[in-house]
Amino acid sequence: MALRCAGLFLGKELASSGKQVRALSTTTALGQGNFLKNSPNAALDKTILDRYRKLETPVDRYQATYLWIDGTGENVRLKDRVLDKIPSSAADLPKWQYDGSSTYQASGENSDTTLVPRAIYKDPFKPGKNDIIVMCDTYKADGTATESNKRASLQAAIDKVTAHEPWFGIEQEYTLLDVDGHPFGWPANGFPAPQGPYYCGVGADRVYARDLVEAHALACLYAGVDFAGTNAEVMPAQWEYQVGPSVGMKAADDLWMSRYILQRIAEEFGVVVTFDPKPMEGPWNGAGAHTNFSTKAMRSDGGMKPIEEAIEKLSKRHDRHIKAYDPKEGKDNERRLVGRLETSSIDKFSWGIANRGVSVRVPRGVANAGKGYLEDRRPSSNCDPYAVCDALIRTCLLDE
Repeated sequence: MALRCAGLFLGKELASSGKQVRALSTTTALGQGNFLKNSPNAALDKTILDRYRKLETPVDRYQATYLWIDGTGENVRLKDRVLDKIPSSAADLPKWQYDGSSTYQASGENSDTTLVPRAIYKDPFKPGKNDIIVMCDTYKADGTATESNKRASLQAAIDKVTAHEPWFGIEQEYTLLDVDGHPFGWPANGFPAPQGPYYCGVGADRVYARDLVEAHALACLYAGVDFAGTNAEVMPAQWEYQVGPSVGMKAADDLWMSRYILQRIAEEFGVVVTFDPKPMEGPWNGAGAHTNFSTKAMRSDGGMKPIEEAIEKLSKRHDRHIKAYDPKEGKDNERRLVGRLETSSIDKFSWGIANRGVSVRVPRGVANAGKGYLEDRRPSSNCDPYAVCDALIRTCLLDE
């Protein structure tokens, strides 16, 4: 669903603010009863790890989790290393290699693939206050970007449009599953009541795994993600959270990092997270990653004109954007963008004010203010945000 409030863009302050740190509990009752009875992670005693977290570690050693996107374009991989100094920026961190033949990114006879650190986040899973997660992009042996490295192209585009101050805010929808692939909390046989009471709902018969969702929000805030909020979605066991609005690259980096944090927390609960854009066939809403886009001109007085100009450009490059908006170049979105259930048709570009059945929506608050941002509702929930932001910049600002 939408960010709901134009003020997130119109009133955004980019100055840093103080943060509160809260401890996360790993105890859960989700594994009780028939749910998650076959989940190995739900069966493990999470309190055992606390014994080792309390051990005294050397003061000059720090743990860094290197995170990257594999050859699928939608899954992340990671490995950890120990550092002997605290980096002041990602540029201070060493590059690293991994076996690209095991991540669909290289052949076995030339498998060394390079990780280049790009962004640093605090690690909510490690005990050290200086332990970090490092968002990396990936390069082949000859120094060229891997096919799944869409970040490099986005950086090149951002470098050309810094004067426009592009902002992005991304709404990530996802669905929780049991380990057997069944939506979490759904009846073992049959279906829950039809959609209607679940969106932003309250109550044990309407909302499932809120404790997991709230743990995710706390962990993202601790890590340094520009986390904007969260809500239960239209389909039961489906949720949404938002990142941004952020300048340039940060929203896309933050979305990948927040996806990783979500999957790690779900791993501890023994629950599966899927970003599939249509996890359940039938009269159930799919999942998207609606992307809100704004420039300095759009946020200024008279901003509706550049908003409408950008929409006109988007209307002429619909096919290009559909290919960029899911990792299978539109095949995943074919199952979701069917012109029903709050989606537009994949075959036709459309736009409107306060209309959730169009390709691009202008929120009512933006139209009333005469300035703000546009919401591209086409990106799928499993999109690569680097590719999405890159396409928006190149179409709307670079006229490509």
